[in-house]
This record gives sequence, structure tokens and C-alpha cells, in this order.
Amino acid sequence: MKKVVEYTVEKEVWEQAKNDAFVKLNKKAKIDGFRPGKAPRNIFEKHYGKQEILYEAADKLINEKYFEILSKEKLIPVVEPKIEPVKLDEEGLTVKYIIITEPEVKLGEYKNLGIKKEKAKVTKEEIEHEMHHVLERYAEIATKEGKVENGNIAIIDFEGFKDGVAFDGGKAENYELEIGSNTFIPGFEEGLIGMSKGEEKELNLTFPKDYASEELKGQKVVFKVKVNEIKERIVPELDKDFFDDLSMPGVASKEDLEKELEKQLKEYKEMQLENAYVDKVLAKAAENMTIEIEDELVDAEVENMYKDFLDKLKMQGVTEELYLQYANTTVEDVKSKMREEANTRIKYRYLLKAVIKEEKLKVTDKQVEKEVDNMAKTYGVTKEDILKEIKDVEYIKLDMLTRKAIEVIKGNE
Repeated sequence: MKKVVEYTVEKEVWEQAKNDAFVKLNKKAKIDGFRPGKAPRNIFEKHYGKQEILYEAADKLINEKYFEILSKEKLIPVVEPKIEPVKLDEEGLTVKYIIITEPEVKLGEYKNLGIKKEKAKVTKEEIEHEMHHVLERYAEIATKEGKVENGNIAIIDFEGFKDGVAFDGGKAENYELEIGSNTFIPGFEEGLIGMSKGEEKELNLTFPKDYASEELKGQKVVFKVKVNEIKERIVPELDKDFFDDLSMPGVASKEDLEKELEKQLKEYKEMQLENAYVDKVLAKAAENMTIEIEDELVDAEVENMYKDFLDKLKMQGVTEELYLQYANTTVEDVKSKMREEANTRIKYRYLLKAVIKEEKLKVTDKQVEKEVDNMAKTYGVTKEDILKEIKDVEYIKLDMLTRKAIEVIKGNE
């Protein structure tokens, strides 16, 4: 909800605030011929201007009144308030406070939603595909004689030219390129197929129209390439040595491995289907409720999402500037694309909060203690480590209550 409060300072209060502001600022003032705090007001104002006093007085009163309003109106803001000075001069101060509190939620149907969860099924083709990946991970890389084939690793030197001039970022030596990985622009990897060790070749290619670099997108270029070496993956035999290296308990044959892979695939699919199911029931329950979300609340959520996004980039060693450059986008565009998800997050958050209240869901201290024990076992640390990291058990309680609310919406409680 949005609460707008306009406050006009009484004349006597404003005069006193200006006097107090002058005394405070004068103590820090450096004016030739006067010790700090001893300059007359007219001298101070001539040196620093009257605005300094007005701003200092206003700042103090604005903060004081804000907390007074929160207490008197019993408001709990959920985002930083917007404060707009309506009038600020020698005669007086009028301020408008725009305070955003939690949105009102009117729950609709949130239990009997008629949504069924899909069952996980694993096909023979999926097991074979996963088996191929396992064998690829344990394959040996060996030097190959002959010609480059799809799936080989070509060790190459290359340099790119546009209109006969080498362009930045288009050169490397002894670069390991897996043919078929689609790492390079279309036509590059295909152009190496059939080449032999020591062979040189020119590839006439065109950069994609949506390429990140403005200078190269849609441009025709020539790559001069030399193959220095060819390598191939040698897939292991399904023998005792392979299964010993695999180190999977209870897996000693191809049949055992297939059963284990089927189990893993099923667990993974069940997790995906569960997440999709939860999204569907939350979306339906949110659709049935009534809620008005202020733009300021969405703005704040977007800012948090963008900060998390930058943190993830940082963990990958990518700066904001580098990402924006290669993605050919702007901060405003990225944030704009986040607004829909931000709005959905807010809806789900207040939906679950309303369900917790409506269902009078509770979490006991014993349940919290048990949850901390389970977390400690899962991560292989002590309870103290968990509590030190989380800092406030209220976060654990909120997480547990949220999960309880989800179970209610799913119809399990």
C-alpha cells in the first residue's frame, strides 16, 4: 500500500531548527578572523550562503518527522521511502513522504486447484545418451594420424582478417578446438574437417548478424588456419578396470551402470517435475488472489535481483562492463527484463505469507533445532557453523513456514 503524508513545519519549530543548524555548522566553519563557532550569523551566511543552514535544518526535521509518522500511523515500510520537499525556504518547510507498506492480500481458492503432478519417465534412449556422456568423461585423449573428423580436437594457429586487415581478438596459437562444439562462428569448425597435420587453409566466413562486436557483426572475413596436431578421444572398454575407476558402489557391469543411470535420471526428472508443479500451483493460487503491488515495491525487487546478478557474474570473474559489452545491452534493458519475474516473486511472497497467517501455521523451537541438525549433517559442518553463517534463526523459521505453506497449497497438509 502507498501512504502519502504531507507535513508542514510550524514557524517556531522551523526558526529553532535553523538556529540549531547555524550553531552546528558554525562550529566547523573556517572563516578568517574568527575562531570556530564564534563567527556572527551574517558573516557565516555571507561566507557559506543561507542554503547550507536551510539544508541542515531540513535534514534534521525530515528524519525526525519520518520516524514520528511511522510511530503515529503504525506503518512498517517495506522499501526506502520517497521524500519530496514541497517547500524549502527562509519562511518554512513542507515535505511530502511517500511510504510503501505491505500490500493487502485477499486470498482466493488456494487448496483445491485441480493441478496434477506429472510422473517421471526415463526412456532407453536417455539412458544410452547418459551412458555416452559417462564414457566420454573417462575417455583418453590421444594423438591421431590422418585427417580432422567431427569430434576430434584440432590444435590450431589462426588469424582473422577483415578487408585484408587483422582484427582484434581474431588470433591465437596452439588453440585446442573440439570439432562439433560450435565454439566458433558457423563454418569455422566445419572448414577444418578433412585437414591434415601441418596443412594450412583460408576460410571465407561471415560473422552472424547478432554477433556481440559491432565491428564484426554480419561482416565477411578470412581466417588463415594451420593444423598443428590432431587428437581424438578413445572411449574405454566396459571392463573391470573401467568399473574400478568409476568408483560407483554396487556397479560392476554394464547392466548395473544402466540401472544406476536410470535411477539418477529419474531422481533428476522428479526434482524438475516437482519444481514445475510447485510453480504451477503457486501461479494458480496467485491468480486467484487479489493484490495491488506498487511500482516502488517492484523497483526495489528489481534492484535486489540485479545486485544478485552482478554477484554471480563476479564469482565467474566477469565484470558488469564486460557483460554489458558482450551481451550488447544496457543496465536499463537488463532491469526491464527482470520486472516480470520481480512482480511474480512479490506475488508469491505475499501469497505464502497470507497462507501462513490464514492457516495459523507454526514452527516450534524443537523443529528449528532439528532442521539445523539436518542442515549440519547435509553440509558436513557443525550446528554452530550453520548458526554462525545464517546469523538469525528467524530466517530458518521463515523458510520452514514457507515450505509448510507450499505443502498446504499442494494439498498435502
